[in-house]
Amino acid sequence: MNKIIRIVIPGQPVSKLRPRVTRTGHTYTPEKTVRYEKLVQDMWRVYGSESFGDSPIRMDIMLYMQIPASASKKKKEQMENGLIRHTKKPDIDNCAKSIIDGLNGLAYDDDSQIIEMTVRKCYSNEPMAVVAIGDVE
Repeated sequence: MNKIIRIVIPGQPVSKLRPRVTRTGHTYTPEKTVRYEKLVQDMWRVYGSESFGDSPIRMDIMLYMQIPASASKKKKEQMENGLIRHTKKPDIDNCAKSIIDGLNGLAYDDDSQIIEMTVRKCYSNEPMAVVAIGDVE
């Protein structure tokens, strides 16, 4: 990768929710998803703002999930040190999808250009998503 743009999206990563349908048959995207995708776009404008156009790209996403307040002191310490991994909801693929869709048409022309991707999630006292996008050599 030659050019790499790294962005930090503050707050708990949000899963892409399924579209909802009203009684009249109107389809809409849930507000939680819309707000998170808007946050992703805002952070792109703060950190990146330069599009990769239509070139093939690689994306690395690290999801830092909030440590539950109900966890014991011992478990919290193990979570902080990566000894206990985040295996609960939200699903890793749905969180990645909300970030990918939020950046679609902004960081790249279409998400089909992503030819390599790594997504990981772990616990943290500071929930956030860290995204690195780079062109492929």
